Amino acid sequence: MIDLAAFLLFLGAALVIAITPGPGIMFVAARTLAGGRAEGLGCTLGTGLGGLVHVAAGAAGVSALVLASAEAFTLLKIAGALYLVWIGIRTWREAGTVVPLPQAGLAPRPRSGFRDGIVVEALNPKTAAFFLAFIPQFVDPAGAVAAQFVLLGTISVVLNTAVDALVVVWAARVRDGAARRPGLIRRLRQASGGAMVALGLALAAARRPAS
Repeated sequence: MIDLAAFLLFLGAALVIAITPGPGIMFVAARTLAGGRAEGLGCTLGTGLGGLVHVAAGAAGVSALVLASAEAFTLLKIAGALYLVWIGIRTWREAGTVVPLPQAGLAPRPRSGFRDGIVVEALNPKTAAFFLAFIPQFVDPAGAVAAQFVLLGTISVVLNTAVDALVVVWAARVRDGAARRPGLIRRLRQASGGAMVALGLALAAARRPAS
């Protein structure tokens, strides 16, 4: 069993980490500004599911094996970085096309955001490194370690997803406020595409955690 004091400390630390602006928040904000609320929420659910992939892999020891291998870490990192850069370039190129605003009666793209969110998060080795560095500090080695890891990891993912959803609501309001200014929408989409390219390049430059 997890000690109550340690659990409360974990909740506090996980909440602080969740509300700290980072690549995940930037990614869902960029997707919302580029594609609207539905796409942003789809992306948020996707990154949440991608985070759970790392939780399961960490509990099973897979993440530790990947991080212990320079080749595996580099392969995963490059794949995730290239996908992010590709999304960013696609968003930039589509910035001048007709924007699917709610009042235009066009269907949003939540499935696209959901898919991209899963891929981007699941292919991010930095997420695996975070869980392996953060979660074990609050796990009781005398108990069921894997079960505790899954529980704490899932709570962390839920907190992150909840904060991301709030960011989506805020970004959607910003976007809706600019609905009558196509030029501003285009610039927002271009900035969003540039932000995603920058995130991809930052991921590509990430170093494997020291063992």
